[in-house]
Amino acid sequence: MNQKHPSNTILRNLGIDSLNDMQVAAQEIILNDNNVLLLSPTGSGKTLAFLLPIFEMLQAEILSVQCLILVPSRELGLQIEQVWKKMGTAYKVNVCYGGHSMDTEIKNLSNPPAVLIGTPGRIADHIDRGTFRTDKIQTLILDEFDKSLQLGFHEQMSFIIGKLTKLNKRVLVSATSDIEIPKYTRVVNPTILDFIPEHQESNSLSMKMVVSKEKDKLGSLFNLICSLKSQSALIFCNHRDAAERISDALNEKGIYATYYHGGMDQDERERALIQFRNGSVSYLVTTDLAARGLDIPEMKHVIHYHLPSKEDEFTHRNGRTARMLATGTAYIIVHDSEKQLDYIDYSMEVLKVDNATALPKPPEFQTVYISGGKKNKLNKIDIVGFFSQKGKLEKGDLGLIEVKDFISFAAVKYNKVKDLLQNIRDEKMKGKKFKIEVARKVIKKVEE
Repeated sequence: MNQKHPSNTILRNLGIDSLNDMQVAAQEIILNDNNVLLLSPTGSGKTLAFLLPIFEMLQAEILSVQCLILVPSRELGLQIEQVWKKMGTAYKVNVCYGGHSMDTEIKNLSNPPAVLIGTPGRIADHIDRGTFRTDKIQTLILDEFDKSLQLGFHEQMSFIIGKLTKLNKRVLVSATSDIEIPKYTRVVNPTILDFIPEHQESNSLSMKMVVSKEKDKLGSLFNLICSLKSQSALIFCNHRDAAERISDALNEKGIYATYYHGGMDQDERERALIQFRNGSVSYLVTTDLAARGLDIPEMKHVIHYHLPSKEDEFTHRNGRTARMLATGTAYIIVHDSEKQLDYIDYSMEVLKVDNATALPKPPEFQTVYISGGKKNKLNKIDIVGFFSQKGKLEKGDLGLIEVKDFISFAAVKYNKVKDLLQNIRDEKMKGKKFKIEVARKVIKKVEE
């Protein structure tokens, strides 16, 4: 087997100087042991911890899927794909998930990737259809497998693992300990790498309580947001309809928010995340779906509009802030009528926000939609060049650009969008006319 230790090039491509202790240990154990259980907190770099040894184990002469990574959500799958691509290896990767075009996936799989990432339902479907060979898959990674179990993917995972007859390495990855490993995984007496601190709450995370006078806590949420000095925040609630209602109410009050939950279709979910990621909206109101596995920037503020019933979900939510060496604050909005939960220390500092009413600054950027993507042979460089030359944008006017299969999104400074659209109205990019317009926000009641 060709051993390829992580070269400086890979680390440089990823923008990091060196691996952390967990990644170094995982590298060695995953390469040498056939059954591994990796436990490490959210935000500690688990993705890279298993991708690096996978890279070392791949064999260039095998033109078939060699490693399968199962994930509980499409967002986590896309995030892993992004890290792999950033590593800059010569090996192909593909992601398959429900809501994505089956035809596109089948086409992608006709030239098999070395690494295949997918949700259990969609991968089971592909195995059923015979769209890729399973006889060369030697490595199986079950990432956030505790979440997959929670979501009830037992049947699909059992079916998939039963079809992987040549497996010789199984790696289970989780941010939560004390999980019972199902028999169908065939993971027996794994080598356990446990990097979860005994007290999982980060020392760099501070907790504050906001006491709401009203049972409907919207007024307190508004005041709290106004007190955050225009810094963005993740706002967690327990139900999909609450996420929409809170987001709409904040927009009506002049706060740039959007919502995110499992009941939205994939395009809407992706659009909401892109707009939050690129700074076009400052506040994401979400269910526990966003507590883990999401590619969003490090958050300074996490707000619990509702508290989850289980402590581990509370911990995962808080894991979106104070990650690695950063600091952050988690805020709990409570009302007297609510039942007190055992895992919360209600003697924490109380933050008074009643007098905070100055609206946060509006976002610097607006998202521009482009009706072409990778499959139309468009890339970031094409978009930057077109927007700079024909659209007359300067370097600082363009923010994050994300290119998907058939569509793309670019963050453009708010005050430059109108001129940009005017300048490129009749222009072609790479010889083709694309539809380019302001991307709509995922808001029901309020239209800009």
